[in-house]
Amino acid sequence: MSTAVAQRTTGVVPGPRSGWKQTVLGPVPGSGQVDATGSGNPLRLGRRMRLRLLAAVQALLADPSIAGQPDVARLAAVVLYAKSRAPKGGKYDNVTSIWVAELGRWMGVGESTVHRRGLGPLKKSGGLRTEVVPDAQGHPTGLRCLVMPLWRARKGGGAGHPLALSKVELATLLHLIEALFGHGWAPEGKEPTPPGLLAGRKGRGAATDRLGLLLMVLHTGSSGWLQLCGGSVKKREGRGAATMARLLGCSPAGGKKVLARLTEAGVAAHGRKGTGTGMDGKGRIMVLPVARAYGRDLAVVEAAQGSEAVLSARPAGAGGDLAPSVEAGALGASGVSEAETASEAEVPARPAGAELHTVHASVVTPVGDLSLSCGSSGESRGDEGRRPERVRVREDQAVDGESCVAGSGPGVATPGPLCGEKPKKSPVDQRVERGTAGAGAGDRLRAGGWEKAQQQRRLALPADLRLRVALGPVSSLWERLSGWQQDQVEAAAKAELAQLAGLDVAPEDAPRLLADRLTRRLTETGGEAMVSKPFGWLTGRGLVRRPSCSDRRCDDGIRLDTGESCESCANVLHVRRARRARMRADIDQELPGLTHGERRRVLEERLADRVATEAQNLARSQEQARTERAQRKAARAADQERAERERQAAAAAETVRQALACEDCGQQQAGGLCEACGYRRRTEALIVEAGMVAATWSADLADQDDVDTVTADVRASLAADIERARRTFLDSAPPGELDADPTGAAAALAFGALRAVEAALPEFRSSALGRLGQAEEACAEARRAYKTEQGRRWFRHNPNGADAIAAATKAADTARERAAEYLLATRLKQLREQTAARTEQAPAVPWTDRLPELAARPLDTDTAGAVIA
Repeated sequence: MSTAVAQRTTGVVPGPRSGWKQTVLGPVPGSGQVDATGSGNPLRLGRRMRLRLLAAVQALLADPSIAGQPDVARLAAVVLYAKSRAPKGGKYDNVTSIWVAELGRWMGVGESTVHRRGLGPLKKSGGLRTEVVPDAQGHPTGLRCLVMPLWRARKGGGAGHPLALSKVELATLLHLIEALFGHGWAPEGKEPTPPGLLAGRKGRGAATDRLGLLLMVLHTGSSGWLQLCGGSVKKREGRGAATMARLLGCSPAGGKKVLARLTEAGVAAHGRKGTGTGMDGKGRIMVLPVARAYGRDLAVVEAAQGSEAVLSARPAGAGGDLAPSVEAGALGASGVSEAETASEAEVPARPAGAELHTVHASVVTPVGDLSLSCGSSGESRGDEGRRPERVRVREDQAVDGESCVAGSGPGVATPGPLCGEKPKKSPVDQRVERGTAGAGAGDRLRAGGWEKAQQQRRLALPADLRLRVALGPVSSLWERLSGWQQDQVEAAAKAELAQLAGLDVAPEDAPRLLADRLTRRLTETGGEAMVSKPFGWLTGRGLVRRPSCSDRRCDDGIRLDTGESCESCANVLHVRRARRARMRADIDQELPGLTHGERRRVLEERLADRVATEAQNLARSQEQARTERAQRKAARAADQERAERERQAAAAAETVRQALACEDCGQQQAGGLCEACGYRRRTEALIVEAGMVAATWSADLADQDDVDTVTADVRASLAADIERARRTFLDSAPPGELDADPTGAAAALAFGALRAVEAALPEFRSSALGRLGQAEEACAEARRAYKTEQGRRWFRHNPNGADAIAAATKAADTARERAAEYLLATRLKQLREQTAARTEQAPAVPWTDRLPELAARPLDTDTAGAVIA
């Protein structure tokens, strides 16, 4: 970290638009280390000043309008309080002049976060009042803020109120905040003010970290060590996390996270108190900026800063509680972290030669060759002691005149009749020996004679890194499994990892969570030595998730996604305790004269009755659920049967319909309407539609004759288009093809007519919209939209400018188009209603009635061609 010392100056910090000034009353250190000897160091607070500022900040945060708010809102209240004007009898006493972007830079968040989580909650709770400061043209240039707890303290609390700080005290608090997390600025003609220690910390959690650092500094004396809280704390988080949690009013887990981030930022460090015996003392936290400000020993500061955020770490030299020290890199060297090694020279640790318990051998040392010479189970390990020597007494007789005395050296017994002399090794020993010689750390051992139980047994864990991490705590149990059992455990572990990945758990965290689960289960059992059946224990207890509540992410009362205690389990426990307390109160009210034993007996009886009732209710609800499932299953079967019947009925109706003749031309097996007649009907409908679209703007809708005239003109125009399409098709058709398939030719000609009408209809519609856009109604709507857009507040200063005219013209065009579409839809609806009324008055003649007339018509060549067309 760099060193920066600034002289006491008075600077001007201009706002983005306004010219109000801000006075800088002292030096602000940069993001590096400040000079310990500087008298103007803002972190060198006297005891009385520090306690005064601490009381003021605590009183502000404890106000009902601010307590319980998000950390962004609470830090905003502190910053606005520190920047407020001291009372001078003026209009803006206790008021802070700032703008939202500037306040966001103080807290390390964006403007939207300041509005949403800062100013909004404070104004809603009554803790803050704001006023926008406009310029001469009405543009907002700033914000005046009044912290209501400060106003109430100045008005009703008197000078003795903790919030009623003097001008010098407010300046000191502001100077301290600038040194901790001020964003820094460079006024013109003045010495620049460097950013504070946490100026670079931005985004999520930045406000929490800055508020936590401010409270830590105010709770830290000249020694640099943070004053930790007393009482019992959770071992998992530690006393430092509990202290941070009490300062911020959050959970110990949250305090631990904040403390870790501050440690990573280099403003806090963990250390330990020294003891007379050389052992590690109690853990404590050093606030590094305060320690440097008071010129503490640089070696102590750097040692505290270099230590890892672990309050209790085993010295590198310790070889376990039961063994003397060993060299680095020996047994257990993999468990020594870099932080422990780095801080070993600075933080007092247990001497390497100190022994906590009686010295024992850390491992069993073999006395000699452990291989059996003659395969006897009673063979001795060596010949140094009396008891191993007694094992060979009267066992030195030879069998069949041969001696079985070993010549390999001490530690190998001489075989005899009681040793179960074996002239050769057993087949099993030979196979195991061959398998051991040819197998590596992760290879399979091939067994002989009992392949069904021990086939492809593996001594090492699976090669998959995720499985090796997950099954690491039960590696010794893995070696006791057969090959088939290992495959089953591996499959169960993979399934459990997949299930963990589906519970909002990161895939890379799933192996660690499964390993933690196995570790907890082994601890409950009493260790691996207490597991007599490894396969049953692993598949039935170790790998199985045990939710303590209805939440799928719960495992033994711990949330798998967060690693914290399960809230649902806590709710269940709370409900049970509340029910028990309610029963106690009822018993005290109903039977006040009972002794303690009788009261307990009555309570247990009522609890048993309650449990029995709940069991009956559960059984009843389960039976009801089974009945409902059966009913739903029967309903689904009935629905499927009904759907099948409807499908069959629809298929039969379709078969009947396909057998019907065409309603227009009488073609057999046409499904009620042949292809060519279907195209003709659609063509006729589109011709009528085009005529009505043209009539919407060119005819008087109240005059039916005028509408019919326009429709006839449109029909004639479209008939000409249809004729051109027909001639084009006939000219392009090969000779004789149309005569070979008259039905297909008629359908093709009808389809060509339909396409011609479809291509012409958009032109009629576009022309109608253009004409209707010039109607009086559309013009009036366009004028209103033009004036409305031109009168917007952002165009009031220059309503005739280029931007205003362009926006107003665009709005007018849009309004004109909407009005034209509305007029077209309205007039088309009116024409359709008129056409429907006329159609009802003259019903269509069915084909069966027209058949005699069609049969009497002559079918010469010209007429046949017309019919086909």
